Amino acid sequence: MVYIEDHGTDRIRELGPEPTLHEPVSISESELGAWTEVRAEARLNESAIGDYTYLMERVQLDYATVGKFGNVAADARLGPTNHPIDRPTAHHFTYRAGMYEMGEDDESIFEWRADQSVKVGHDVWLGHGAIVLPGVSIGNGAVVAAGAVVSRDVPPYTVVAGVPADPIRRRFDPEIAARIEATEWWDWDHATLAERLDAFRNLDLFLERYAPESVEAAD
Repeated sequence: MVYIEDHGTDRIRELGPEPTLHEPVSISESELGAWTEVRAEARLNESAIGDYTYLMERVQLDYATVGKFGNVAADARLGPTNHPIDRPTAHHFTYRAGMYEMGEDDESIFEWRADQSVKVGHDVWLGHGAIVLPGVSIGNGAVVAAGAVVSRDVPPYTVVAGVPADPIRRRFDPEIAARIEATEWWDWDHATLAERLDAFRNLDLFLERYAPESVEAAD
């Protein structure tokens, strides 16, 4: 047996208000919030990620928006681009014609893709290799299991798994979820988050200190 104490690049230990990018990455026409991190070989196309969200290796976002404090594991893909299967061929030479010296590109296909954007709320965890199909919305606090294929909307604070993904349980009961939601903690500034760190490590303490005692739960 061979013991290896250290090998390869260290995991980054500090982030800053400016986005941290680990080359190589591909980012086009996209927005990145403060304290964000994008790991190597990720790709963002006409997408946005909110403050504190991180994307691990080889994540792909196409026409997708991820809220604040998103946790996106390696190899996840949001909004994989659909092909026009109602045409004689699904191949992209019909809309990327210029690439093949066949004529003008068909911009209507790119507009069609943009109209099927993916919307992910705050504090969502997307597991390794998860796929979120075009047009799907995922609510705040939801969890998508590794390898899941999400083909329909996911309610807030719901854990989904499988192909296609189905709800398997709630992350919190509806009353607690509603109380957490009411705090809108993801909009607290950096200093406030740091000051209240101990409460983020203890659900009961967080609810006691910062959540309203009673909130009407969503259906």
